[in-house]
Amino acid sequence: MKKIDVNLNDRSYSIFIGSNIFIKKNIFNKLKFGKKVLLITNFFLFNLYKKKILKLLNFLNIKVDKIIIKDNEKFKSFKTVKLIIKKLLKKKHTRETTLISLGGGVIGDITGFVASIYQRGVKFIQIPTTLLSQVDASIGGKTGINHKFGKNMIGTFWQPISVWIDLNILKTLPKKQLISGLAEVIKYAIIFDKKFFKWLENNILNILKLKKKYLMYCIKKCCKLKSSIISSDEFDYGNRALLNFGHTFGHAIESYFNYEKWLHGEAVSLGMVVASYISEFLGYLKHSSVNRIINLLKKVGLPVNLPKDVSYFSYFPYIIRDKKNTNGIVKFILPLSLGKAKIFNNINKNIIIAAIKKCK
Repeated sequence: MKKIDVNLNDRSYSIFIGSNIFIKKNIFNKLKFGKKVLLITNFFLFNLYKKKILKLLNFLNIKVDKIIIKDNEKFKSFKTVKLIIKKLLKKKHTRETTLISLGGGVIGDITGFVASIYQRGVKFIQIPTTLLSQVDASIGGKTGINHKFGKNMIGTFWQPISVWIDLNILKTLPKKQLISGLAEVIKYAIIFDKKFFKWLENNILNILKLKKKYLMYCIKKCCKLKSSIISSDEFDYGNRALLNFGHTFGHAIESYFNYEKWLHGEAVSLGMVVASYISEFLGYLKHSSVNRIINLLKKVGLPVNLPKDVSYFSYFPYIIRDKKNTNGIVKFILPLSLGKAKIFNNINKNIIIAAIKKCK
């Protein structure tokens, strides 16, 4: 099992990465649980992992309650938050309770949000079950729920006390979800690490085949990159915003289609293509690098073209409401070259439209 530390003073925690890690009875021993736990998951995952998780917690004499929720973006809402809080209150959970998220990014975000507001804050643990949540969403303490006018517009910063990543869980993941998660992997390479990008060009199909050697290297690399930037900018005042590469337009796509048409990684893929074209038009990113980015996305089956029946202007209300924006200034994260990116303000609207048109 590999261990990566996220250094945040009294909010520091560890990310554990391995295979079949829930076989060992003592894996949770060092964590300071209260006497009660609420497990938040979906129906499929609960039936798949309830015996293993419950056995580990029962071994520590911890009482476990559970709540089963639906976990697509449409259910990342106040309604779901209310259901979880109702369960906590009915079962008389106190501030000593620990919440455990067993699921992808949606369940992780909701669990973290509830943990941050229930009785002014309780502990929570992330057990991410999708590639996207293992490399990105479960790390860093960003929690949130959606609004019809924008994604993740309601949220908090609330760090987990640990993150547990089991590579074997990915065997249960539909291929479409696995492909979606690779968008976030490619994102890290584009903005932070040219060598990693080249490695992905040569090995990304081995990750799709779930070959453990490649999977472990990939997930560990992404976790290290994210933990490093979080440790230096926990509350998103500076360079942490680089992690939103592809998300300005990606979130606009998700919101416009009411979180129904595109998976998060698919929308981010399109967002990265738009941002890459903007960078090229501004004279930063080489045309050859834009092609390499598009070719890598296409290689794994991620979308690089937008629906032809939607007006370019339809996305703009959502772009303008992006939570990175300040004082009406639209921010875009643009790659300057492979492995290097920068935050830009006030990109000309005509350039954004031209970039969107290139994706038709």
